[in-house]
Amino acid sequence: MRIVVAGGAGFIGSHLCEALLADGHEVIAVDNLLTGQRAHVQAFLDHPRFTFLEHDVTQPLDLAVDQIYHLASPASPEGYRRYPIPTLLVNALGTYHLLELARRYGARFLFASTSEVYGDPLVHPQVESYFGNVNPIGPRSCYDEGKRYGEAMTMEFVRSYNLDARIVRIFNTYGPRMDPHDGRVVPNFITRALRGEPLVIYGDGTQTRSLCYVSDLVRGLRLAMDRDGLAGAVINLGNPHEQTIRELAELVLELTGSMSPILFAEPRPDDPSRRCPDITRARTLLGWEPQVPVREGLQATIAYFAQVLNHAPSAGL
Repeated sequence: MRIVVAGGAGFIGSHLCEALLADGHEVIAVDNLLTGQRAHVQAFLDHPRFTFLEHDVTQPLDLAVDQIYHLASPASPEGYRRYPIPTLLVNALGTYHLLELARRYGARFLFASTSEVYGDPLVHPQVESYFGNVNPIGPRSCYDEGKRYGEAMTMEFVRSYNLDARIVRIFNTYGPRMDPHDGRVVPNFITRALRGEPLVIYGDGTQTRSLCYVSDLVRGLRLAMDRDGLAGAVINLGNPHEQTIRELAELVLELTGSMSPILFAEPRPDDPSRRCPDITRARTLLGWEPQVPVREGLQATIAYFAQVLNHAPSAGL
């Protein structure tokens, strides 16, 4: 098949491109490199079935394709705070143009949404039928509301044009190719531990996250795309194993052998206190659940960051 991965030079997008190429597909990675990195796809730039197209999907695109994965968007706090308006635009106008492309060629479409649409949830664990508890004008709203708008746009194309589109809500994903400076808890803790710097917890450390390794997430995305009969479906993809931020910090210190202290700071505005997916739909519709234990995934991620930090000058970090 001929497959577009919008955001293909990003953290998750590049892993998805790699997996699709390995299975024999023709892959077109579309990325404006706002937060994506050409280095993420460098290893397969010369692959005969891979094309990299530097393009902003807020502008129309015309390619005959069979499937479109829409992962184009800043996804980390540092990214969407630096580029709040582009974040809103790529999830609104970018989603529209990619949906129109799917409609033009009869392609199947997957919108990569986020657990952030649940905001600071009052329902736990979070089920897909929950409408969320989101601050529409807060400092995270460019991402939260951008994704919620993208979901609404996707569903209108399903209802109005019978487009074969589905929505996946991605929970905290981690692994190699994350940006060490992207502001998320895993790279923050690992880079600080490796440098011997304090691990800063914003709040009292009892807030929770559920970490899903990138290979598990990519497998879930592909199942959600390839499974027939899912037009209009909304599916959580994430790890239902919940742990506190304090527990995560202690595990990172253990795995890195770091003597870094743990410090506490004021909570960040609108930071969710609990985050854990209900993955009943993913299990039922896709036969999917995470397989990589957090300890194993963190070890691979630590090894990646150790290499990146050792080569910081040449990596431009």
